[in-house]
Amino acid sequence: MRCARMVPPGTMLLALLLIANVAAQQEGAGQMSLEELREMRRELAFAPRGIIANNDGCDVLYFPRDDEITVQSFLDRRTTVLADEDSQVSTIAYCTISSGFSFFTHDTKVGTVLARESGDYGINPQMRNATQPLIDLGSDCLQSVVDFGHANGIEVFWSMRMNDTHDNAHSPDKPYLLFPPLKEQHPEWLVGAHDARTPHGRWSSVDYAREEIRDLAFAYIDEVCRNYDVDGIELDFFRHLCFFASTANGGVASEAEREMMTDLMRRVRGMTEEVGQQRGRPILVAIRVPDSVEFSRDMGLDLERWLQEGLADILITTCYFRLNPWDYTVELAHANGVAAYPCLSDSRVRGESRFHRKSLECYRGRAMNAWAAGADGIHTFNLFSPTSQIFREIGDPASLVAKDKLYFATIIDGGPNSWLAGGAKYQTIPIITPSHPATLRRGEALEVDLRVGEDFAAAREAGAEPTVTLHLELPGITDVEQIDVSLNGQRLSGGTVSEGWLDLPVDATILQRGSNSVKIALADRQAEDGDRWNLAWEGTQKPVAPWYRDPGSVRTEEALQDGAMLIADRGQEAGDYHYYRYAWGVDASEPAVVEAQAKVISGSSCVIVSNGTAQERLTLWPDHIDLHFNRDIRYDMDTTDDFHTYRLEMQGEDLKVYVDGELRLDATGLYNKGGAGSSILSFGAANSPMLGEALWRQVRARFTGQSCRDVVLSVRYE
Repeated sequence: MRCARMVPPGTMLLALLLIANVAAQQEGAGQMSLEELREMRRELAFAPRGIIANNDGCDVLYFPRDDEITVQSFLDRRTTVLADEDSQVSTIAYCTISSGFSFFTHDTKVGTVLARESGDYGINPQMRNATQPLIDLGSDCLQSVVDFGHANGIEVFWSMRMNDTHDNAHSPDKPYLLFPPLKEQHPEWLVGAHDARTPHGRWSSVDYAREEIRDLAFAYIDEVCRNYDVDGIELDFFRHLCFFASTANGGVASEAEREMMTDLMRRVRGMTEEVGQQRGRPILVAIRVPDSVEFSRDMGLDLERWLQEGLADILITTCYFRLNPWDYTVELAHANGVAAYPCLSDSRVRGESRFHRKSLECYRGRAMNAWAAGADGIHTFNLFSPTSQIFREIGDPASLVAKDKLYFATIIDGGPNSWLAGGAKYQTIPIITPSHPATLRRGEALEVDLRVGEDFAAAREAGAEPTVTLHLELPGITDVEQIDVSLNGQRLSGGTVSEGWLDLPVDATILQRGSNSVKIALADRQAEDGDRWNLAWEGTQKPVAPWYRDPGSVRTEEALQDGAMLIADRGQEAGDYHYYRYAWGVDASEPAVVEAQAKVISGSSCVIVSNGTAQERLTLWPDHIDLHFNRDIRYDMDTTDDFHTYRLEMQGEDLKVYVDGELRLDATGLYNKGGAGSSILSFGAANSPMLGEALWRQVRARFTGQSCRDVVLSVRYE
């Protein structure tokens, strides 16, 4: 029998688990009826959990080389402190890697045990793989977590990534740690190949249209449910989103393909009920999927039908991107008798300057929004520090009262089009981040839906008064009079400007719990100055915020040299490129000018301009210049002999390039391809398969418009 850890969000859950365990131990309890099983399963599904914490299993794959491997030393890495009294984690969803579809770190006979050493593949040489040593000790990572969880009143789910493709870096001449033998033996089971990558999803995804794949997926799940005393299974369809060659190649799943996945879910549900009846305790089924019935359906996941047929007990939504407010997830789940768990996945927003989405204050705001929407609990993903205060606060809305929070208009800005052609059409929530800024144009107000779940009434009952401020990141802003802002119809005033941020005090009484309308507009009174450069960078120092740079790699370099900056790309692997980017928010209908002074050393370097509807790359080669989307427009010249001034003039679909004052490239009427959605100015070196180096002495631009890189509401308490 488990020891009940009295965590408020999980008290009812633990009581039910105790009852279930007692029932299972009674004579004949293993033959409980299907009706009894389903009733208990529903009670367990809706029992308060607080937090379901997903562990990706890297604690066993990457174990410190110099540490002794024992069950306890393994558990101490990510698990042990989750049982502390102040922890709000009632459930651990432990993933036994499941990368590459067939590789696992539990003791599998159906799949392949991942016993490879990462150091043999040039990855984390200071680590070793503890998988086989734990098996040799008579346990394994999953069994160890299950035993620990049950000894400490914590549920344990087994998490399987239904088509994880962290192995897509594999190639025959450079094998990758996570690429399993199954895929080497059956390349025909994949949606693509290393030299035939698909436009959507990832080439190393297995194709669920093949019966062999569906049978294997079922066999993996069946083996765990029969061999481990797990409380549930988490079927992670979001990591990664590709199940059919049809969607990987730009289409949508067919009805027949959707039926294949639904049949697999039926088999899984039937098996869990059979095993549950035998052991006298249910196995819950949780699914992690996109938060849109339509998007999921196009991917081949008939989510609505799954829920209607009772094939899942817990609905977990989102990961790389989010399409709808949390209310959507809650309403969909509850309408079908399923518990709703919004997933607070790690935010991969790039270019943040002042406020950060990985902060405790942001996680508080994210959780408060989920609780305000009616969530039954919180799911965390890619959050692995077991001592984090996040695991001690976000699982109970009462513990969030009167604590400082940050509310962002957008938390996650990944692109749904990466996984499904046209997937962005299902986006209903705003995307405004430093790497995906919005553009302010004259005569048009930008309206942003800002969700705020703050419980001000509860805070005041606790004797705490809030200080609320709206923060807008507006590069280049110098005066509060340049921008008009209203919140829920009331104009905000009394703001201050500092380092590209406009801060506006907010009367908390005008905020609504839930949706709030923020309107941002360029002020009509803003003076125009046709001779002013909106931005100007000189090569005497590296670009600073709001410029942001790509991560680059060990094969890229930047260095200041005699009043210029070297930007070099000396590699041809994925991620080998190096650019500085500026979200300029240019108004495509108005004239814009970009000037860059550069001296090419070798290979290719680029100035990239996009205006929200189109993109073009001016590529500088040693012996000529050309345009990426209009390759037949080129000019032969020596770009290596000295610094030259390259001037791009653009308006609407017209673009012209001048070199040292002379028109050299004329793309009038041709600036109309490749840039929908982004409005960014960039300069730098090459791309992943190419090489390039150049010296940059100056980049400056003149344009109409204003980018809004972030919308943040801070709530502070004394």
